[in-house]
Amino acid sequence: MRVGPDFHPQHENWTEHWSSTSIEQVTQQASQPDIRQWWRIFADQNLESLIAQADANNGDVKIAGLRVLEARAQLGIAIAGRYPQVQQANAEALYSTRNQPDGLGPRSGGYWQYGAGFSVGWELDFWGRFARAIESANAAFFAAQANRDDALVLLHAQVANTYFTLRTAEARLRIAHDNAQLQKRSYEIAQKLFKSGETDELDLQQAKTQYLGTLSSIPEFESQIVLAHHALSVLLGRPPGPLPELTVQPGKEEVVPFVNRAILQDVPADLLLRRPDVRAAELQMAAQSALIGVAEADFYPSVSLLGSLVWSASSLSGAQSTLALVGGPSVTWNLFDHGKIINNVRVQDARLQQLTVAYQNTVREAAREADDAATALIVAWQRDTILNDAQAAAQRSLKLANTIYREGYSDFQRVLDAQRALFAQQDAYIVNRGNAVGSLIALYKALGGGWYSEQPLIDPATCEQMRQRTDWGDLLNESNAQSTAASPSKGSSR
Repeated sequence: MRVGPDFHPQHENWTEHWSSTSIEQVTQQASQPDIRQWWRIFADQNLESLIAQADANNGDVKIAGLRVLEARAQLGIAIAGRYPQVQQANAEALYSTRNQPDGLGPRSGGYWQYGAGFSVGWELDFWGRFARAIESANAAFFAAQANRDDALVLLHAQVANTYFTLRTAEARLRIAHDNAQLQKRSYEIAQKLFKSGETDELDLQQAKTQYLGTLSSIPEFESQIVLAHHALSVLLGRPPGPLPELTVQPGKEEVVPFVNRAILQDVPADLLLRRPDVRAAELQMAAQSALIGVAEADFYPSVSLLGSLVWSASSLSGAQSTLALVGGPSVTWNLFDHGKIINNVRVQDARLQQLTVAYQNTVREAAREADDAATALIVAWQRDTILNDAQAAAQRSLKLANTIYREGYSDFQRVLDAQRALFAQQDAYIVNRGNAVGSLIALYKALGGGWYSEQPLIDPATCEQMRQRTDWGDLLNESNAQSTAASPSKGSSR
């Protein structure tokens, strides 16, 4: 018998058939790439290498793995409740002296007394106290695993976001350099024309202002690149610094990719409920639900089996040793603690209700994040074509402005305006590409993609360090084996 409520998932009706028009527009059903490794959609070896390094070295993921191990040990504590809970062994030896008259005078002597005993107490689980405790610890263990999966989801999104922030800044820096060179030539021409008296100072100052303005944007882009390197270094478990392996080689300039569809292997409603943080929230509810049963078991009497084995002996001649075995049931009932017990049950129930509301909020927030990301992605895709046409028009405008100016049909101001427009449109185009990539990453993250890792739960170096301090038995190996078994194969979806 188990007192307390049996846990049932608290899914709201809307989650079973949830869909989003925006998500439907930006996704398609396909088998590859698997949503667990969605970053493969970019076909970028640098990104895949960074994610592999982050999986192996990121501190947050390591901590999440150690919390799984901690939860497994807590489960072991709960399972131990099924066995005798009170065990006590003792032994003693006592030397005694005595005086005994024998007719000629007092005679003194001594003797030893020996004793040993062993006691066992075993509380029978009539009301399911220990079964509910195991149920709670087991749910907490799986919640810790889901939290590690969520740490991987977050890590992979952060690495990809930071990587493409870096690539976007590099592209903007190249555009700024190219336009600065173009504007520098115009400035030098304006200087020559002003010195020869062919133009007034206004053209010279306007050309100079535009050139210096573009030049001033270069340090900002360089700073963004350095900061992105630092952020990536920390995500990879390194001290902040440059990443030589990501240096762009001449003639092999990286571009910000354009991906026109997100690939899913399941409907968004199912993916939403399988998000690691959503699963963790549900498992935390299950763990708390079982604790209500643990608290309710205090209403009922506790029945234990007690037993003692006692041996005693003496060194006195003729003294006999004794061996006694005592056993029987014991009943304990907290009859006068009803107020304390009922309020403890209420505390546990209130905590469960809090977790229920938190779970529902988590699901709603997940749906909002997914819908927002899909909406932003649609906008970025729509702007991509427009901005591409705009930058092509700006290039054509500059070419025409230069031609007309050289032929004497317009002033220098039109050339400056065309240069300014070209820089602005090229930069806007790259920024929008970066926003599109960021929205695609946000969509995959919102749907819970990216929880897969080839790394073990606890890395070998950490395992060895922990073994040197503590006797872990086979628990470290078992945890890593379970982690590997729980990770689906690359070709299937969970």
